Formats: sequence, structure tokens, C-alpha cells
Amino acid sequence: MCIGVPGQICAIDDNMAKVDVSGIRRDVDLTLVGVTDEHGQPRLGQWVLVHVGFAMSIINEDEARDTLEALHNMFEVEPDVGALLYGEER
Repeated sequence: MCIGVPGQICAIDDNMAKVDVSGIRRDVDLTLVGVTDEHGQPRLGQWVLVHVGFAMSIINEDEARDTLEALHNMFEVEPDVGALLYGEER
């Protein structure tokens, strides 16, 4: 099973972005979703579903927050989920 983690785009440089996932900034490739939206506006501030360093899709903020809440709840009973949320730092 693959799990995507929601993150919010904080900065964009070419096809790469800094994406905040639970307070940790990660480098994420935007090639699959593009650096601009359908109106030609930069995706800054938008939420993406991240899997193995790629933004797989754009999601809305409510969906992102619901998914993060579910992952945080999972972390309470399954500590391995922490690597998804916080990276290997914790």
C-alpha cells in the first residue's frame, strides 16, 4: 500500500518546491502537477499529496487537514507513521 502525505507548497524553484509537511520542509518535485494552476498562477500555498518526493495531485485544504489528522492519530498507535509525517529526523 502506498501512502501519500499532504503538504503545503511554501516555495517554488523551477519544477522543485519546498513543501511543509507537519512542520518539516521537504524538497518535492512538481513535474506531475505543474508549477502553475489552470489560471497560470503559481501553486504557492496550495496543498499537494506527496509520495516518494513527488507531488502526485493537488488537494483542497480540508482534505489535507483531515488526512493529516488521521495520520497523526495513526502515529499514536503505530510509531512508524512518524517517518511519513516528520521524516527520518524523529
